[in-house]
Order: sequence, then structure tokens, then C-alpha cells
Amino acid sequence: MITEIGFAAGNIWKKLKDEGEMVITKLQRKSGLPINIFYMGLGWLAREDKVKFKREKRTIYVSLKQ
Repeated sequence: MITEIGFAAGNIWKKLKDEGEMVITKLQRKSGLPINIFYMGLGWLAREDKVKFKREKRTIYVSLKQ
């Protein structure tokens, strides 16, 4: 399971690197990952301080930290 979550984190990181900031739900769809694995991978990146989140009203954006 840890390997799968690490793979998901890498997939998410690459999408954000290639496409830049995006709405979290759009990122999940584009990743093609199951929703639970997607959020575990995103949590992994957040814990490693690799991503930042921005909330605008009811929308959450995610991007890579510089």
C-alpha cells in the first residue's frame, strides 16, 4: 500500500509540475487515481511540504511550492 501511495504522490506531483495550479477536484480527475489513493498521495506531498493550498470561497486550489 505504501508503494501505491508513493506512486500516487509522484503522479500528482508530475501533473502539477506540467500543468500548474488547479482545482483539487480537477486534479483528482486528471490523475486517474481512485479518490482514496489520490487523497493519500496528496497528503503525502502536503506532509513533505511539497504543495500549497489556496481556498477561494468553496473552491480549493493546489499547486507545487517553489
